[in-house]
Amino acid sequence: MVGAITLLLVCQLLGTIIAHAAGWPIPGPVLGLVLLLTLLVWRGGPSEALHNTSSGLLKQLGLLFVPAGVAIVNELHVMRTDALAIAVAIPVSTLLALGVTGALMQLFARGDR
Repeated sequence: MVGAITLLLVCQLLGTIIAHAAGWPIPGPVLGLVLLLTLLVWRGGPSEALHNTSSGLLKQLGLLFVPAGVAIVNELHVMRTDALAIAVAIPVSTLLALGVTGALMQLFARGDR
């Protein structure tokens, strides 16, 4: 278990270091996930320990959203100030993302025929 958590944290750390060093506008943990995926594809899948550790972490995923919830509560004054912009941006960006995803899905599905 310790080795599996270490692997997860090292991938996250490397992703953060690479993102900061390269100046890329991508979160380090996301880049770390790509590194982890690359490693797992190269190794042929996760080890038993990594699988068990990851499953255990996923069961507690709700706890990982507590800091984000606290941050939102700490920034309520900003949300009140920019309520209209937030109320417009959320549905517009959601519809835009759904539209782009649907269009890409149709484009890729046509390529398979």
